[in-house]
Amino acid sequence: MTGMPRPATREHYWYGDDPQVADLLEAVRAFRRADTAMRRRTAAEMAMNETDMRALQVVIARELAGRSTSPHHLASALEISTASTTKLLDRLTASGHLVRGEHPTDRRGVVVRATPHAHDEVRDRLTAMHERMARVAHDVPEPAREAVLAFLRGMTAVLAEEDGAAALRPARPGLPAVG
Repeated sequence: MTGMPRPATREHYWYGDDPQVADLLEAVRAFRRADTAMRRRTAAEMAMNETDMRALQVVIARELAGRSTSPHHLASALEISTASTTKLLDRLTASGHLVRGEHPTDRRGVVVRATPHAHDEVRDRLTAMHERMARVAHDVPEPAREAVLAFLRGMTAVLAEEDGAAALRPARPGLPAVG
């Protein structure tokens, strides 16, 4: 097998040679994959796409915090265009998950609200999982919680600051780059 690349191992890849650090980072990656899969399943079960599901999450979270949501705020939070936001709002209004209403202080403004149906559906689908997640979090020993919070916040900051990877270089000269 001369000339064949070695398979990637923790020691061979970018995690360095500390097995505990590698285990932590692998656990984070596994969590991220599980979270992504759960979001896809939940959106599919609700017969909507992931962006629509995220929009419901944004609107409901803002409502629970006592804040209204404008289409502009939703576009910004979801990082989508205003045209895409209009289509999203049309879909979620047609499905009975959102309603558009007049802005309380701006006659020309619009606010978006989740319907009771949307609140019920999200609560029905996610309450049990959130309760199980809270139990797992509760099981973290109190003296370790600050360290866990610092770790997760640090990982969040790293991902939030990342600009993305450059396009892959071709393995053979003359081939176009992938990107």
